[in-house]
Amino acid sequence: MHLKEKIKVVISDLDGTLLQSNHQISEYTKTVFQKLHKENYLIIVATGRHHLDAFPIVESLECPVYLVTSNGARIHSPKKELLFSFNMKGDSIKSVLELDIDSDITTVLFREEVWQTNKLNKKLNSFQTKMHYPSEIVDFANLNDFDAIKLFFSHDNHEKLVELRERILENHPNDFSHAFSLPFCLEFMDKSVDKSVAILKILEKENYTFAESISFGDGFNDENMLNSAGKALIMENAVDALKNKLPHLEVITTNDNDGVAKYLTKTLLS
Repeated sequence: MHLKEKIKVVISDLDGTLLQSNHQISEYTKTVFQKLHKENYLIIVATGRHHLDAFPIVESLECPVYLVTSNGARIHSPKKELLFSFNMKGDSIKSVLELDIDSDITTVLFREEVWQTNKLNKKLNSFQTKMHYPSEIVDFANLNDFDAIKLFFSHDNHEKLVELRERILENHPNDFSHAFSLPFCLEFMDKSVDKSVAILKILEKENYTFAESISFGDGFNDENMLNSAGKALIMENAVDALKNKLPHLEVITTNDNDGVAKYLTKTLLS
């Protein structure tokens, strides 16, 4: 069976995949996704970003999109209706933040309306071209409420984050799922949360299966999503460790070269 006859659902990550390095979607990609909609493909965007941050990005596509955010902790319909919501346990987060984490590491709690952090991080702030999801600098030692959507850490030294991950998992072997969405971003969610789990909920709602989907990603938080899809592609700009872990998957051209849109044009729209 040709790919065009098999695929009914298009799934894509945002950063490093659908978004270019300027954190925006190109006009060419927008045109391609509008054509996909007109040809009745179901479109799902799955990202580690918070929904307030992701809404204006997917709106720029100007076509209906299911939105999976915070790596699966939230699902919104194309009409922005909240379909699924799951937070981490506050006690578990509190225990992690009591581990005496290196102050050089940026620590972030994803809340519903604001992201709380221990320090200003211009690199993280640059991911929002317009500030739809504001940050708030806090002293976590003085925080009383630790319930959050997601907990993550950022540092330019990847090995420092690997060491932190091992410490957290040693103390919490069964509490969290985790992933490096980027080499400098280590993310923790509740153990039940994953992009692939959230996407499956959408597919079941729309009477499709993963076998009928094509997916695109570049980070370790995309791994299960890529493994589940009927056809999966890895971006050339993805880290080598992910490519080596999924050697059976085809690598396509970079996000800055509109890799997703060009592949979809060639395989589904031509």
